[in-house]
Amino acid sequence: MSRIRNILFIMADQLRADHLGCYGHPYIRTPNIDALAARGVRFDRAFVNSGVCGPSRMSYYTGRYPSTHGATWNRVPLSIGEVTMGEYLREQGRRLVLAGKTHIMPDHAGLQRLAIDGGSELGRLLHSGGFEEIDRYDGHHEPGEESGYPAYLRRNGYVSDDPWTDFVISARDERGQAVSGWHMCNARYPALVDEPHSETAYMTDQALAFMRKKGDEPWVLHLSYVKPHWPYIVPAPYHNMYGMDQCLPVVRNEAERRDAHPVVAAYRQQEESQSFAMDECVRTVRPAYQGLITQLDDHLGRLFEYMEDAGLMRDTLIVLTADHGDFLGDHWLGEKELFYETIQRVPFILVDPSPEADATRGRAEARMVESVDVLPTFLDALDLPRASHRLEGHSLLPLLRGEPGGQSGGSSGGAQGRSAELPSGTSGGASASDPARELPRDAMGESLGESGAWRDCVFSELDYSYRLARLLMHKTPQTARAWSVRTERWRYVYWMGEPEQLYDLQADPDQFQDLGREATHAAVRAELRARLFDWFTRLKRRTTVTDAAIEKGTNAHKKAGVFFGQW
Repeated sequence: MSRIRNILFIMADQLRADHLGCYGHPYIRTPNIDALAARGVRFDRAFVNSGVCGPSRMSYYTGRYPSTHGATWNRVPLSIGEVTMGEYLREQGRRLVLAGKTHIMPDHAGLQRLAIDGGSELGRLLHSGGFEEIDRYDGHHEPGEESGYPAYLRRNGYVSDDPWTDFVISARDERGQAVSGWHMCNARYPALVDEPHSETAYMTDQALAFMRKKGDEPWVLHLSYVKPHWPYIVPAPYHNMYGMDQCLPVVRNEAERRDAHPVVAAYRQQEESQSFAMDECVRTVRPAYQGLITQLDDHLGRLFEYMEDAGLMRDTLIVLTADHGDFLGDHWLGEKELFYETIQRVPFILVDPSPEADATRGRAEARMVESVDVLPTFLDALDLPRASHRLEGHSLLPLLRGEPGGQSGGSSGGAQGRSAELPSGTSGGASASDPARELPRDAMGESLGESGAWRDCVFSELDYSYRLARLLMHKTPQTARAWSVRTERWRYVYWMGEPEQLYDLQADPDQFQDLGREATHAAVRAELRARLFDWFTRLKRRTTVTDAAIEKGTNAHKKAGVFFGQW
């Protein structure tokens, strides 16, 4: 049995990978996250499966890509037919507890169709995506009954019908006038809420109270912070902790706006991009964004100190990551969604307390990982049964423990056994697809391809049906979609009804030059399109029966008393 008894799954909302000290930011202060990385493994190339909160999180929670779990944007409910992390754990007598944000949209139509009472235990779990909620707080508007935060604020003197709007995301300007954090020009002012009563402090308190209450009982906790996501309003003293001279330079140039890809050009017309195209907006928001991150780090320090003193660090597997990044003006864009490294690449730190992982502590891992890998990793860590007919990711524990399946190499979960760079003339099909060949498998039983090698590409998706960009592009909700594959060298994007995109990350790491319409790169695009298609055909859509059941039932009709076809 594994020594791992507990799991702590930490997620920060909209946290860029390059905005942590351990990921190379020259000024930002994140000593506690940096120390966590030194305790485990820092993955330098971790990618989300969508650059949008909802679908990205659903991939973390289901171990499946947006094309298969179906919750392709923030307002799209996750079907009650999808099995989430909480259900896998509950089947084995474990509970999945939430403190913070999930962005899960309940499948009300599915609950009604099956006549499931929303007030029953099953109904509540399906409504919450399988989480048992200590406190749920998504951070986009005034918290409702799902959170104790408004009542907590009122008990601490913030008397208002809506203390979140009136104190947490409000400030006072130089004239003493109340101003709203929804206006980014006010990010320079300190929030009216005292720091100990802020969102980040409150949710850390919830996690600490939970750990103290559990004592020696094993637990799995998803601690999901709403920051540094907008509104970019920060309590003192973090609001002015950094100046613009301590921020990263904005990654953009005038050339990328000329003859831009139609969808990217449409995104640049949206209000958040228009705002972030202004230097004043960048100068105001970026320091505040960094202050929110250091505040988060300080409260994680409180949490880690308690866990150390309580002996929890000895038997708790910890993952710290984000659901996507934030443009902050890079590429003349605001918010997220598109297929730039700024958004798609996230911080990912994994601490495995097992002795088998001692040799990799403090290591920076270059192999590519995806959001879909988190759930298989948790099941592996707790020695729980796998669900290989559903899960589309791989356990990451072999990468930390030097086990078979953890060696470096060039295969991907969707295109085993092909070279990373797709030289001209390579077949679009994978040689490993021959069903007669038994390929090596990782700790979750997933095929890893030739020689048991790790993946060499990752995949992401976008549904922009709800966005102004769709209207500007005159698209229908069925045609506002894109899929992307990122290999060692290339980032390729297939847009429905629009030109492809292609970036040479080796020659152009900032993604300034889109080669999607260059005749000189037609062969590369064809190869990557084939790889994307190959991945798409391998997605796991048959989820109601296990592979083992199919193996047992193959060619077994006569055992069932069915004798068709006999002469």
